[in-house]
Amino acid sequence: MPKVLSYTKGSIIFFEGDKDERIYILQSGTVVLTQTDLETGAHTNEIVNPGEFFGVKSALAHKPKMETATVVTDVQVIQLLVPEFEQIIGKNQEMILKMLKVFSKDLRQIHKKTENVLKNDTAALPPEVGMNLVAQCFFDEQKFYSCYSTCTKFLERFPNASNMKAMKKLLDQSMLLHQRQGAKGNSATQTLSSGGAEGALKQFELPMFERFSKTYPDGEVIISEFEPGDCFYLIQSGHVQLEKCIKGSMKNLDILHPGEFFGEMAILDNSPRSATCIARGPVKCLEFNKENFKVLITGNPQIALILLKLFCKRIYSQRRRFGILCIEDLHARLADVFLMYDDIQMMEDKTAPTGPRRKFSLTINDVAHWAGIGIDEAKDELSKYSAKKRIEIYDDYMIVLNIQEMKRTVDAYFSTHNKTSGIRK
Repeated sequence: MPKVLSYTKGSIIFFEGDKDERIYILQSGTVVLTQTDLETGAHTNEIVNPGEFFGVKSALAHKPKMETATVVTDVQVIQLLVPEFEQIIGKNQEMILKMLKVFSKDLRQIHKKTENVLKNDTAALPPEVGMNLVAQCFFDEQKFYSCYSTCTKFLERFPNASNMKAMKKLLDQSMLLHQRQGAKGNSATQTLSSGGAEGALKQFELPMFERFSKTYPDGEVIISEFEPGDCFYLIQSGHVQLEKCIKGSMKNLDILHPGEFFGEMAILDNSPRSATCIARGPVKCLEFNKENFKVLITGNPQIALILLKLFCKRIYSQRRRFGILCIEDLHARLADVFLMYDDIQMMEDKTAPTGPRRKFSLTINDVAHWAGIGIDEAKDELSKYSAKKRIEIYDDYMIVLNIQEMKRTVDAYFSTHNKTSGIRK
């Protein structure tokens, strides 16, 4: 049963880093949420108004609190467990849509900060220029089928664009080279899982949803970065790779699994696509447009709740990765890449070893990507670790001999720089 609690001025309802999966509704008084900026270490404040929820993201993502909740004036709150929150919110479609838009905005802000840290200046490009860049990136990396499908989407979207002739030429070249490759498609690359949402699949097993079904061969671009966002997708089978064009090359972001949605952010905030989504192996998806989205959310609260949880997990995941880029010392930054992989490996594999030794399916290119540095810089820093016999480097995997030493390296950095890692607590 929900509990009604009272707090006096100056009280702390929860601290940043607390493992507390309770959700709160402010009934009266004033609460301020204080969060640590990962980039600067400064504190940002947000006022909670009566009637608003707080503590939602951490509870739905099953992660530590992102902020500290301080009582400014005497307050009364309703304390909910996650099932109680789901029961209440499931009856209020307007509130669900509001939360989805807020979480989408939070995620978009993290993406923007990440691009700023990486000094990626392509985000503001016009769609037709941006899609041309994406296609060229695929071509340069010899992913010719992905280049071809990006060009095809471009010509469908912008038949009168000023660079149409150049894109047609790139389309013809990429198709020819793809055929010479033997139509093998693109090879998959090392990625991190964002966590499954298998519960969504059960909601779409009825024959009525079959008319929304689309299939994609390996390497086909389902969504191109910069493309206008007018559809979103649910993966029924196969895997979808998320990539982003940064400094003239495609960078891996994530891999999505059956039961997960993608493309919903652009639906919620009417913005261009922020990443490219590619089929890795044969993929079957359900494709829904904006009108379908509203009908699904308002008519199926269970689906809306799945989306809420998915957003919360993505916010934590992207914030975790952004935190790595904010570490100024490269030695500590690479150590934190290993810690991130360890966190995800422990979460996804309950039988993973608990001793100090860890084996990660990591390449030097992967480490360079997650650390936001060049391959040569990554090789140099990794060689230092290897020389000290802290890691072993192989072609397609690495072994960390003592993961606790990596944690001590990162902790020492934050201690010296008087910053907090927040979500690592």
